[in-house]
Amino acid sequence: MTTIAELPPGFADKVLSAQSTFRSVMDAMARPGSVQRIVPMAGAPGVMMRGTAAIALTLFDHDTPLWLDARMAESSDVTKWLKFHTGAPVVQDSSVASFALISDGGALPSLERFALGTGEYPDRSTTVIIQVDSLNSGCNFELRGPGIDGFATLQASIKLDLFERLHMNEALFPRGIDVVLVADDAVVAIPRTTRVVSKGS
Repeated sequence: MTTIAELPPGFADKVLSAQSTFRSVMDAMARPGSVQRIVPMAGAPGVMMRGTAAIALTLFDHDTPLWLDARMAESSDVTKWLKFHTGAPVVQDSSVASFALISDGGALPSLERFALGTGEYPDRSTTVIIQVDSLNSGCNFELRGPGIDGFATLQASIKLDLFERLHMNEALFPRGIDVVLVADDAVVAIPRTTRVVSKGS
């Protein structure tokens, strides 16, 4: 059993590291499809990537219910680390989660299971953070929408049906799901306003 003392560390400089990571995530949201780097590094437990750990340390707290996929939930290192460093409550009901951590995009549950926001509070939806193998190789995707001049091309090693599933955002808007893709220390955001067309390999 891992003790608290044996858990991977959080940020060395909490304030500056959280500010830098927050800026990277906001830049990714403002410029969908652009690859942003998360510079401050924290220790990452078990199946969690370094970028995911930095985002967790920056955005999660005791007021942000968190849903974990089976691989994350089954890792005691992950659950202990999250509880110790963020205090975020892990919930079994994905429909009340502020954030969802997905260790493998292939195991992503139906997006309808997550919080989609309401007409009055569209921001009360789940932000889904998905770990992927790469954000500079794999299939090409063309992205259009706010924050993109014309179109942007995203290259990522993800399951093709992710973006097919995200088509539901068009009908739901302003409700919907925001997605953040993480590959090690790289991050790409696909906000609900972004439209994605697969271009193949």
